[in-house]
Amino acid sequence: MIDLTIIEGVAHVMLNAPEKRNALDEQALADLGSAYDEAAAAGVRALVLRGEGAGFCAGRDIAGVDPATDDVTGYLDGLVTPLLKKMSAFPAPTFAAAHGACLGVGLGLLIATDVVYVADTAKIGSPFAALGATLDSGGHALFYERLGAHRTLDLIYTGRLMSGTEAVDAGLFSQVLPSADVISTTLVAASGAAAGATQAFLASKRLIARLRDERLALWDAVAAENANQAALRDTADYREGFAAFQQKRKPEFTGR
Repeated sequence: MIDLTIIEGVAHVMLNAPEKRNALDEQALADLGSAYDEAAAAGVRALVLRGEGAGFCAGRDIAGVDPATDDVTGYLDGLVTPLLKKMSAFPAPTFAAAHGACLGVGLGLLIATDVVYVADTAKIGSPFAALGATLDSGGHALFYERLGAHRTLDLIYTGRLMSGTEAVDAGLFSQVLPSADVISTTLVAASGAAAGATQAFLASKRLIARLRDERLALWDAVAAENANQAALRDTADYREGFAAFQQKRKPEFTGR
């Protein structure tokens, strides 16, 4: 149910189980991790994640789960969290095109992606109240940081789902687009990134992760920026970018 194709330096990862709105069981999580490993080994310069059918990902596939014997820790700590960390650390810019249901683990996949374009009709939130369970896969952290405590708990207690428009207006994701345009726009953005200065992008990606995880103060962040810039000076793309500017032409970056 996980398809990977690589075209012109861009990895296309597809959740392909539309009959269950791309809900993920243990095998699907392992296969998704393998797809990211394969894409990284191929040296792609961008990655696009999307779902086939009516929704991006409805979360965990619980159709055959017995609550009495459910290995919650094994599923979340053993499978989901390592996958999300792998996705977040992917060595190239990553993009997601999200439409329809983006719930539970599906929301986590978006949180672990660098740039997320969502359809205006997307459904984002915490449906767990109806299951006697709680929001997982990083949802609490994202909602609290962007929405605050009151709006976060309102979503959790009521099970109300935000539209893609509301989610982007609240600062959760990158851009909101008409449903018919979200995939094509995401692919164009990924292709542009794949032709860009990859090492410079990765320097920013790593710094944003530190700002998120370490809560760097202003001058610590400035010091990290300065160090990154000094290191980038020795890359081929830095030299090409300066040469292209001085020669008044379009740069041709190689990602090195």
